[in-house]
Amino acid sequence: MRTAAETVRDHPGLQFSFYLETVRLYRCFFFHIYVKEINCRRSVKGEDMKKRRWICMFLLLQVLWCSMTGMAVYGMEPDIPVSAVVSGQAQAVSIQAPSAVLMEASTGKLLFEKDADEKRSPASVTKVMTLLLIFDALKAGKIQMTDQVTTSAYAKSMGGSQVFLEEGEMQTVETLIKCIVIASGNDASVAMAEYIAGSEEEFVRQMNERAKGLGMNDTNFEDCCGLTDSPTHVTTAKDIAIMSRELITKYPQIHNYSTIWMENITHVTKQGTREFGLSNTNRLLKMATNFRVTGLKTGSTSTAKYCLSATAEKDGIELIAAVMAAPDYKARFADAAALLNYGYSICRLYEDPDPPVLPSMPVEGGVEEQTGLVYDGAFSYLSTDGEDFGTIERILKLEETLKAPVEAGQKAGILEYRLQGEKIGEIPVVTETAVRQADYPDYLKRLVLAWLTGL
Repeated sequence: MRTAAETVRDHPGLQFSFYLETVRLYRCFFFHIYVKEINCRRSVKGEDMKKRRWICMFLLLQVLWCSMTGMAVYGMEPDIPVSAVVSGQAQAVSIQAPSAVLMEASTGKLLFEKDADEKRSPASVTKVMTLLLIFDALKAGKIQMTDQVTTSAYAKSMGGSQVFLEEGEMQTVETLIKCIVIASGNDASVAMAEYIAGSEEEFVRQMNERAKGLGMNDTNFEDCCGLTDSPTHVTTAKDIAIMSRELITKYPQIHNYSTIWMENITHVTKQGTREFGLSNTNRLLKMATNFRVTGLKTGSTSTAKYCLSATAEKDGIELIAAVMAAPDYKARFADAAALLNYGYSICRLYEDPDPPVLPSMPVEGGVEEQTGLVYDGAFSYLSTDGEDFGTIERILKLEETLKAPVEAGQKAGILEYRLQGEKIGEIPVVTETAVRQADYPDYLKRLVLAWLTGL
């Protein structure tokens, strides 16, 4: 068992409080003696009086010294050790969750990782993949936002977080997206899974197929909402960041829903019409931050504990903080905020909105003598080391000519970016239009035109 002295010795904060109390007691003691001596002086004379006077002076000085020391100490902060920010991401951020990742969205660069590949239950963060498949189906034209989706008995039977859809109740695709994103509705997730794939089982197969295509090699889904307690329904912090990145970069309109704090939906059933309030489970949206929180998805079960995929934006930089198995709901939000603050303290993003104007590309043996060129994408570079972007060089490297036939989008060169002599990236330069190979009639036509224009 630890003694009181050992406890005080090992806790600087307690040492500080103990010192303050000691000063206070000394001050009270000396003041008490001083008052007694003052009273005694009234009954003594001669040499005793002089001695008493010196004693009173000494005691008064002691009282004043204790008071000044106490005031000085009260103005100080206790010498309590704090976590030092040193070289290396693990030492720079302290979080409670056992698994976490911080990713920059445009590049996919990992800025922090802690047991990033540990397989764990994701709870309702599973719905990030469900939403990704919903928006894939919208993009492909398989479904529309205004489509009416009928709730099945199976969808209605979902427990956990739900929006209390009734069997046979119809809601639009857009309303169900809100129910999934804002209120984490398990019933809404299953209703959408059945609408898109015919059954939850087939939808889950598609979820796993999509995950494999993204390189989420440590992920296996067994339902579309994360309600299952199956030990093989797992993912990792890194995989959560990967699928979150795919969702927010490919379908940025998701933020139109993930930033809603509260909204009502209308249940229309055989029992009548009633309003139901959706309240966002992502409390990070209401926390005071120096960045803009844009989403994304919470999750918690007794098995998974508290999970979160948090997205944010500041100065054109989008970050994703994935937190798994935090001990409580406050810890997951505090961890995400700490990760995002760390990310924005080290990140700067270079973008080139105005690359060099491209010339036309000569074409040999084509029906056209040249074709236009365009950039295939935009360039961005994430800096975490404070480099001077003013020293970035752009070097355009193009083919001298292309031989027909030329395909639209055929690579014709690159625009290379260099920083302090080191290559930091490139963007392809491709042909704007196709040029087919010229044959005999084309050459004859060209000769006739040349002869006519020469007259």
